[in-house]
Amino acid sequence: MYFKKLVGERIYLSPKSIEDVEKYTEWMNDFDVTDYTGRSHQILTIEAEKNYLEAHINEEATFAIVESKTDKLLGTIGLHKIDHFKRTATLGIFIGDKDYRSKGYGTEAIRLILDYGFNYLNLNNIKLDLMEFNERAYACYKKCGFKEYGRRRKCNFINGRYYDTIEMDILAEEFTDSYIKNKNI
Repeated sequence: MYFKKLVGERIYLSPKSIEDVEKYTEWMNDFDVTDYTGRSHQILTIEAEKNYLEAHINEEATFAIVESKTDKLLGTIGLHKIDHFKRTATLGIFIGDKDYRSKGYGTEAIRLILDYGFNYLNLNNIKLDLMEFNERAYACYKKCGFKEYGRRRKCNFINGRYYDTIEMDILAEEFTDSYIKNKNI
């Protein structure tokens, strides 16, 4: 069961549910997901994923990405390492369902959570890290307003090779649009 916390055009962001543990476990054991998140070296059991969800289910800004028409779970997005004093956070996202990649769902989810982070959590800087080979994500992040500010060279070992981590961020002053459709004000 999902709850429409942040509603967009084609998706909404809902608090995550432990009932989705099997789907998350499936995705976290799929190289098509984990090669891009840097977690391919891990083997996750349902029990381990359930423990993770239970430990993080009530985090301030962690959501399931759900298609509006079908209420189908597509992936997850969250603002992590939120520091209200510094007004910073780190964005994490993945679209687990292969059929929904490269179709704008990630862009929409990012815009929704940026709107929430800047206009409801009063954040000023949201950053993210991505692998240098993830061209699809890089284009998406740039489209959402993120700017590259650095690289950590050859720090990710995946499938026998080393890759750079690209560091990007966006400031509140650079985010000027409104994407949450169920706002009252």
